Amino acid sequence: MRIRLPRTFSAFKSRLATAFTGPQMLAFIPAFTLAGFWLGGEATLVLIAVLVPLTWLMLGGAGLRGSRAPGGDQGKGLVGSDMFTAHADGLREELSGSALTSAILAVELDEFAVLTDRYEPGAVDRVLKAIGSRIMTAARDQDTISQIGDARFGICLEPVRHLDLESCIQLSGRIQQAIEEPISIDGTSIYMTASVGFCLLGRAPRETGRDWINGSIAALHEAQRRGPSSVRAYSTELHSRLRTRASLRDEVAAALERGQIQPWFQPQISTDTGRVSGFEALARWIHPDRGAISPAEFLPAIEDAGLLERLAEVMIYHAFTALKAWDAAGLHVPQVGVNFSGSELGNPRLVDKLRWELDRFDLTPDRLAVEILETVVTGSADDSTTRNIKKLTELGCRIDLDDFGTGHASIAAIRRFGVGRIKIDRSFVMKSDRDPEQQRMISAVLTMAERLGIETLGEGVETAGEHALLAQLGCDYVQGFGIARPMPFEKTLDWVRTHEAKLKDTPTIPSRRAN
Repeated sequence: MRIRLPRTFSAFKSRLATAFTGPQMLAFIPAFTLAGFWLGGEATLVLIAVLVPLTWLMLGGAGLRGSRAPGGDQGKGLVGSDMFTAHADGLREELSGSALTSAILAVELDEFAVLTDRYEPGAVDRVLKAIGSRIMTAARDQDTISQIGDARFGICLEPVRHLDLESCIQLSGRIQQAIEEPISIDGTSIYMTASVGFCLLGRAPRETGRDWINGSIAALHEAQRRGPSSVRAYSTELHSRLRTRASLRDEVAAALERGQIQPWFQPQISTDTGRVSGFEALARWIHPDRGAISPAEFLPAIEDAGLLERLAEVMIYHAFTALKAWDAAGLHVPQVGVNFSGSELGNPRLVDKLRWELDRFDLTPDRLAVEILETVVTGSADDSTTRNIKKLTELGCRIDLDDFGTGHASIAAIRRFGVGRIKIDRSFVMKSDRDPEQQRMISAVLTMAERLGIETLGEGVETAGEHALLAQLGCDYVQGFGIARPMPFEKTLDWVRTHEAKLKDTPTIPSRRAN
């Protein structure tokens, strides 16, 4: 039976052990020995030689270090996940009231699914072993390391007196650099990146080691939302955001079914004629208590809940309903654009579902513009996504490449996916009427599109100057707050009528293509 000493005594023992085993003793012990010899002669020297080892043993000896590294020398391998959790639990209790502190890092490989798709399991295992070895090399000798998931590693840092955010960020960067070095497997170089989340002991949620680990994993998830190779720390603000996100995730399913999430429509107009060329359908959530919720807030919740396909069904239904209503009102709206995520485009039933909906509403396929992010085109190989986009093109749907300029899509990819129009990202359009560098970038994009026979649309147009410049450079269409903000369907009817009435007395802006 193990007798538990009072916590105050354990804390005092821990502090004394740290002082006795710290690097400062390398200077103090020789000084004490020399002073003892001068003051008391050989007898004092012998006494010191006996007392120092006894004191070391009373404080726990080598077990002081070993108790923090379950499984032995960490240079020899990883500890099991259960042992890692037990170690975190014990360390948290041991350091309570101590001047020492620690942190747990959660490291996960980015795009691990791509690795498992391309290589056989044996090669994947060799990559993971190489990554584990690199993490152990980048960490300190007494840090405790474990593989806590398929492609996730946990690192519990050896307690030290001073540990802050900057120190953890630097360690995270060192681990990321080690992981990013090429790994040679059967003559092939494999390149991996990793995201890192960490949780300082002083900021850890609740009281257990499992809570501490979960804090680092929560920070890791936040880093992964920011993109590959990101680093994030756990904080009370993050905890609050996670609770809000979890609450939203529970609400989005009901919101979709109750009709709280519907498309708002932003008009797109021709730079040659000024007439409406279509609308883009943008998801908006009007919460009964909180009012309008930002898409940046609720779209990740929909993705987390696995409801992207359901959202697409809702958007398509309301978009097609709007097209029929515009037609019935005698308004000329050629098409409506709907955004499709990568997971939706990979659905093997996508084309059949869209064909059924078009037949149901008695609409021709050219009335639908399928908007695809440039990053989807860049990252897609010849798989179900590629086949679906080709089938949509063959069906007669228009393919719009959204946010062009942010994802490095190649000309070959644009050709392969049958893109009919590229939407120039707002980062290029912003202040383009005053920035010559922006103008040169836009001109280059427009020249490429003209040579390829692809139409263009400038996104994020906010001023008359930007509108006029894009028209003069030869951009076919524009969209943005300078034209109109997204609006619920009910307001589109009056907006279109008012806009068409204004065109009767407005001169056409000359376009470069008209010259």
